[in-house]
Amino acid sequence: MATPTLRRSLFHYSSIHGSLPPTFLLPLRARLSTITHTTDPEPLEQAYHHTTPSTQNHITQTSQPDLIPSPPPPPRQPQLSRRSPLPPPAPDTTSSLALLPLLAAQPPHYITAHIHARPYLLTLGDSLRLPFLMPNAPVGSTLRLNRASVIGSREYTYRGAPWVDERAFILRARVVGVESEPMRFLEKTKRRQRHVKTVKSKHRFTILRVCELKVLSSIPEEKEGEGAVEKKIAEE
Repeated sequence: MATPTLRRSLFHYSSIHGSLPPTFLLPLRARLSTITHTTDPEPLEQAYHHTTPSTQNHITQTSQPDLIPSPPPPPRQPQLSRRSPLPPPAPDTTSSLALLPLLAAQPPHYITAHIHARPYLLTLGDSLRLPFLMPNAPVGSTLRLNRASVIGSREYTYRGAPWVDERAFILRARVVGVESEPMRFLEKTKRRQRHVKTVKSKHRFTILRVCELKVLSSIPEEKEGEGAVEKKIAEE
């Protein structure tokens, strides 16, 4: 009995107050929606402020300052990060070669020699165990090492770009022996097979001793015949 009466009252209320239903019958989104209306103040300002063309030109001239050309920005220098590679070192200059006699007059010296792209810090009398075997260097032979990146003493350091000129120093090492490690046994097998293969390995290493390390006070001039012979030996 209450339902027809409620419908009749709602119909009568809607016919009196308009076609829209009451607020509590509207969906939740319709009740919670908020719409803001903004007006642009520029049309209102233009409507209330009327200016003549001469006044407008005067306003624009006074509002805009004199345009002065700004100087170009300085060139941006590249910044090096931790992951970025370092720039190549500067080449040897005459000033660095002029300090070579001071380095030669202050022994003892140290040198960073490179053998097969591996650096080794050496001084006179050091023993060096190479991580490989030199098959063409028997025991008792003397080797001339001509690849170095740094030569230094107590107060001076001479760095190459990237290598030091081989005519500025003399580095010789003598082969004093060959060492071998204990025998290694490694068992290898395959899936679903009972056969086990045993692999044996025993590496050998060449032992060097630095017998001569000398820094020259001046770089001798290279002759035509000597330069060709030394280059041929280095390539072999």
